[in-house]
Formats: sequence, C-alpha cells, structure tokens
Amino acid sequence: MPPSFVHRITKYDPADRDERGHYTGAEDTASDHGPVEAAYLAAIAAFAESSGIDRLEIRDPEVTGFVHFGLEPPVEGHGLHGLFPPDLTGYHDGAEASLPVALELVRAMLRDHGAWCRLEAGDAFTVHVGYDQYVYVGSDRPCADAVARTRELGLFPEAMPASPYATQLDELEVTEAADENFWKRVRTTLDSRQAVLLEEAYVRNAARWHRITTENLDTVRAGLGPRALLTVWPDLTPDVSAVLASLPEEGSVEFVWEAQDGKISHAVVNDTEHQELAALAAGAQAACALPMYLDERHPLHCAALPDSDGVLRARW
Repeated sequence: MPPSFVHRITKYDPADRDERGHYTGAEDTASDHGPVEAAYLAAIAAFAESSGIDRLEIRDPEVTGFVHFGLEPPVEGHGLHGLFPPDLTGYHDGAEASLPVALELVRAMLRDHGAWCRLEAGDAFTVHVGYDQYVYVGSDRPCADAVARTRELGLFPEAMPASPYATQLDELEVTEAADENFWKRVRTTLDSRQAVLLEEAYVRNAARWHRITTENLDTVRAGLGPRALLTVWPDLTPDVSAVLASLPEEGSVEFVWEAQDGKISHAVVNDTEHQELAALAAGAQAACALPMYLDERHPLHCAALPDSDGVLRARW
C-alpha cells in the first residue's frame, strides 16, 4: 500500500494558481542552486525525521539517455559525482542510501543533472521529484510538525491524494525473472548459435554489453549488476561494412560494435551521423544495428535479475 499521507512541496504559492491549478506567478521553474533549493532539502529532512526514517531505498534509478527533458543541461556523471564511483557501482535498484546521500540525490534531481530515481522506505515513506521543482513526499504518518516546518522554510506543502509518480505495478514491461530456467534457455540458444549478444541494463538508459559463449557464460553471469534487465540479441556480424550500409535513411538506431581488443561499445545515432559513426567504428571486428522503437525490437530473451532469495523486485 502507498503511504496514506502525501504532500506536494513546492515554492509556488497556491494563491497564484488559476482555476485549473496552473501556476501563474513569477517563480522560476529551475532550481536556484541556493537558499530555495536548501529549503527543499530541509523540508524533506523534516518529513523523514517526523516519519522516523534515516535510510531510503533507491528504486527505478535512471540516468540521462538519448533524449534529455530537463530544463538544465545534463552534466558529466549525471549529478552523481562524489556520491557513487564513475561506473555507478552502488547506484542500482534496491540500493540503500543514508538520508544525507538521499538528499544529495534529491539535489541532483532538482537541478536536472540527469540522474533520477524514486526514494522509498517500504510503504512508510517516499520521495518523488517531478518536473519544475515539484516534490511529493509520502508518509504513513500525518507529519504535522514537518508540514509546519516546511511553511517556516517559505515553501508550500499541499495535501494530495497520491503522488503522480507512484509506481503503477500493472504497467511493468518485464515480469519474468532471470532464474535458472531463463539461463537454461540461454544455454539452449547458444547450442545452436554458438554466440549471442547480452545487453545488461543496470539502470535505465545505461547498459553494458557482453558477447556470450558457452565458455564465458558463467563468468559474465557472475559479474552482472543487481536487478539488471537482461536482453539477449543475436550475435554481432563480422561484416561491419554491410551493417553500416544497412542503416536506415531516416530515424535513429542503436549501433553496437566490437573493437579488435574485444571491447563492445554502443551509440544511438540518427540519419545525419552515419559518416561520424563509420569513423568511430573504424577497425571494428563485428557490429549490429538494433531498432529504437519498442514495437520493432524483438530480442531472443528478456528478463530481470531476481534478488538472492529468488524474488523479482526490480520494476522494469
């Protein structure tokens, strides 16, 4: 069950809303990177303290992808520099963060730096950051003292029936667990194909790629990130020139290639970037092009890693 008490916290005075609830005042929709931003963080901390929460779980994490919708330009590291290593170890679905780290994640989201996630403590507490400096805090307690503190900070807490960013479990795209049956199917596929391509999405919009054979399957499997989404594709083709020649004249594709040293890279390119892509992939020993549209993507297998107890908790 979602938290019973949800408040929308903003810097927008409700008196400056029209009859449809749209804000008509003069406040900027970007973070001030200063006292107002600090007030948001202090308000969230007050709600957490009132709820008895000092740690939060990172859920549904993502980073900047092919399209960035933020008002501010994305920054290198997605705003996670100093919080997590460059390879984002520790930033994954189900990872636990102390309240100070969670507040820094909120700061990065308020600044549209590229990272986004839901922050949750089971059904007891949630923090969701939306567009235009809208923050939704849910608790299993009324948090009257935190509401008062938020007003003292110059912000406006408004009771809401629910957060618009609450997870809709009936809309999950992947419900299959990458359990032993999944890996048996992968092995069967390898028996006929010798090699396949494994896309390991460890957060939304970020992936590692592996070329899988029967010889390295167990090694690759042991190194996969927690709760990763695993998508198995047909193997790369050694005729890189043919792949480049087959790129569509319009639209975007995901181009994946293997360098001579075995490193696999990928890039999303549109029809104006084919020449640059050819230079980028020069010397590649194998490649493929995957469609971007969901209804055109037909992998061999797709599943998400369960937790060590066998339960699938990742929400892809």
